Amino acid sequence: MKKIILIGGSPIAGKSYTTKKIAEELKLPWISTDTIREQMREIVRKEDYPDLFFFYEATPKMAVKFLNKYSSKEIVDIVNKESIEVWKGVKAILDTDYVWGSYIIEGVAILPNLVSKLKKKNVKVLFLVDEDVGRIRKSIFTRGLWDDAKKYSDSVKEKEVEWVIAFNEYIKKEAKKYGFPVVSIGNRENYLKEIERIINNS
Repeated sequence: MKKIILIGGSPIAGKSYTTKKIAEELKLPWISTDTIREQMREIVRKEDYPDLFFFYEATPKMAVKFLNKYSSKEIVDIVNKESIEVWKGVKAILDTDYVWGSYIIEGVAILPNLVSKLKKKNVKVLFLVDEDVGRIRKSIFTRGLWDDAKKYSDSVKEKEVEWVIAFNEYIKKEAKKYGFPVVSIGNRENYLKEIERIINNS
């Protein structure tokens, strides 16, 4: 039987790490919504999908300007608009008899309200959040969400922390609304076991 797993969640919640571990355990291929987004940008017109190109060719300078301009809630809304466009690419994969058969898709573009509209019964869905503010700060101050933390000030990094916390709260609220499981990362072994339980629970 085909097994499709969707893993969503907030930035730096360990979605890629988790997906890689689960994929290795189940011997499944996987793809990130970041990859799907970049592939879509190669084949669609910017005027038809403007929200898909909002962060196109982002630079540290652009990131600083963006983070200073918008509130954390506004940033969540902007990122989610991009996710709605990326979801069209995700859904195209889900709707086709894809060559993989069974696979995993992970990324921020997997949102509870979008997944709730799926009709497929063989899809397992879960969302990851990180509720450890200290760990969030450490990760952002070390590398930043735009991967080059040394190029912008600590005040901007604090805004990134606010954004991630806001996104965590959004995911928890929306997942509860639509009845999807949320796994809070902590001890790696424990939360991976919880994810395996969710995936294997029929």
